[in-house]
Amino acid sequence: MTRLAATALAALLAASPALAREITHTMGTTDVPDAPERVVVLTNEGTEAALALGVTPIGAVQSWTGDPWYDHIADEMEDVTVVGTESGVNLELVAALEPDLILGNRMRQEEIYEQLSAIAPTVLSSELRGDWQVNFDLYAEALGKGEAGDAVMQDYDARVASLSEALGEATQEEVSVIRFLPGQIRIYQLDSFSGVVLDQLGFARPENQDVNEFAMRVGKESIPEMDGDRIFHFTYDKGDGEGEAVATEALADPLWQSLSAVKEGKVHAVDDAVWNTAGGVIAAELMLDDIAGIYGVQE
Repeated sequence: MTRLAATALAALLAASPALAREITHTMGTTDVPDAPERVVVLTNEGTEAALALGVTPIGAVQSWTGDPWYDHIADEMEDVTVVGTESGVNLELVAALEPDLILGNRMRQEEIYEQLSAIAPTVLSSELRGDWQVNFDLYAEALGKGEAGDAVMQDYDARVASLSEALGEATQEEVSVIRFLPGQIRIYQLDSFSGVVLDQLGFARPENQDVNEFAMRVGKESIPEMDGDRIFHFTYDKGDGEGEAVATEALADPLWQSLSAVKEGKVHAVDDAVWNTAGGVIAAELMLDDIAGIYGVQE
């Protein structure tokens, strides 16, 4: 090798993080930088994982609600470039950022995986819904933050245990989780973000929600099936008022007013971003805050 070629190779290696680790993920195995510096994240829960690990991405898909980020992460995302949505990634914007690692999810980006991989090493988690902790561990490994990730999860698990103990017999309540969206209502079950957190705390669920599924799509005629000892509900609205209209109509319906939880004043409107759409570790911590506040317990 000539001195000029050796100098060029050294410069190239210095400019790009070394591909030092092999990560196994849902699409196979991928060599990733030992310490990635320019990370693009293509899911909302992945963005929360990165932030919790002290990594601010250079690009990320916009939050499902917010302009463009959820309120609870907006301050940390001020200089981050929006690269589309989870279901509509702008590949040109991703490429322009020259990332050295891309994190995404098979359910959202399987069809563009090869294109993403041509831009940078790409690691995809498998499922969404209730799998946020499984995904968090994968993202931490891909970011070279395995030990930090373990510490984050240990702290979270400790807080869940502490709050569950503080709640005591309150967890015997059968809690119902309802979401209002444009044109539909959902009854949420165990394999959902909120369902996993409530299950970890030890809460009981109504029989139709105590199953390892995601959610049931229903109409107003199914309002009697939404009852529980206590009801948590949240609304997804894109800013056009359609989701809020569904919620307003359902909450005013005589069937809703006849529910036992409504009659006993045990109904709570909570934030859709925190209890569902953000789907990551930061939101999980905020959900625990909400539950502690609603039940008036000290951890």
